[in-house]
Amino acid sequence: MEIVRPQSRRNFLSSSNDAVSVPTIPLYRSAPSLEVRLEEFESFAIDRLRVLKGISDGMSRGKKPEEMENLVKDLWKVNMRHQHASDVLNKDIISHFVLRLVYCRTEDLRKWFLSMESSLFRHRFRVLNAEAQRAVMEEFNLPYRAVSNVEFESIKEKLGQVARSMGQPAPTADAIFYRVPFEEVPELVAGRKVLISQGYAYVAMNQIVSLIATLFRSQLSKTLVLTNRKWTSSIREQEKHRLTPIVEALCSSYLGPDYSQSREYADISLKDIDQVAKNSFPLCMRHLFDKLKEDHHLKHGGRMQLGLFLKGVGLNLEDALAFWRAEFSKKVGLEKFEKQYAYSIRHNYGKEGKRTDYTPYSCSKIISSTPGTGDHHGCPYRHFRSLLIFVC
Repeated sequence: MEIVRPQSRRNFLSSSNDAVSVPTIPLYRSAPSLEVRLEEFESFAIDRLRVLKGISDGMSRGKKPEEMENLVKDLWKVNMRHQHASDVLNKDIISHFVLRLVYCRTEDLRKWFLSMESSLFRHRFRVLNAEAQRAVMEEFNLPYRAVSNVEFESIKEKLGQVARSMGQPAPTADAIFYRVPFEEVPELVAGRKVLISQGYAYVAMNQIVSLIATLFRSQLSKTLVLTNRKWTSSIREQEKHRLTPIVEALCSSYLGPDYSQSREYADISLKDIDQVAKNSFPLCMRHLFDKLKEDHHLKHGGRMQLGLFLKGVGLNLEDALAFWRAEFSKKVGLEKFEKQYAYSIRHNYGKEGKRTDYTPYSCSKIISSTPGTGDHHGCPYRHFRSLLIFVC
């Protein structure tokens, strides 16, 4: 892929003829020849990362298979849409290859990405219709043949026994089974979900996802290793001033709610902020809040960390100005507050300077900060010599 500046980007799958020849699910075997705008390089990857981390969260919470199906469907619909329908497939492919670059760099990153992408592929393949599934199977050039009618009749009774052991009806004459070496479907074998005879497993069409997902995982595992070699040998150094900072930051990107969008109402009001801080603020913010109330002042790092957090939880600009004014004026006076501090608050809300609507600091940013003498920001678990215990 070639990364270009914002002026233009070629849609490599724009024609209808090309779109028809592409499988419903890309197999991501090689990076396509296309140009990608720099901002899309990052934004597409973040959108896909939201999907993968949503899958990871669902799995860690022990969601049932049907719940995971709905979760993946919703995650994909919300995050992988595009304003131009013809570019949805482009976004799918671009985002995968960007994240492959991001997650190829260490063994732990590769392991996580491999697991989540394989799970995503499995869920997407499962919801395809039979024709689309066969199209994907053809892309893998599987050497396995469908069981003939004669062979099916000879093993029909045994296939029925396997089906009944899983609480399913016996297969009918029009059912399609594939004869596959048993070691290629370890998941089905371990679950006793297939008939095994003479070293072969008889895999039903509705079970073929296990085989396809295993092949996809094996293919992706190999390409991740190759991508890592390219990254370390050339890409990292060649792109050190442009793509490397983006790639290295993406795996720890903040993926919480988007606070860059304007809100029609505040989630918390000025009159409630003391009680909310006492009951609900995380320890790092509670410490800053209490120090502000105690000293009526915070240094720049503390003001930024707490101020953007208050913005993120829903304190609007008018209430934010009133909150900071009430505290700082007790120490520096009202006039000095308006001259030296009010501007930075409006700046955080995108009302001054470059008009950037800043987002709250992520945990990784707070942890990596370096508070100095007299500072109260940072992470209590990382920076405080003795952890403060707040009694509610």
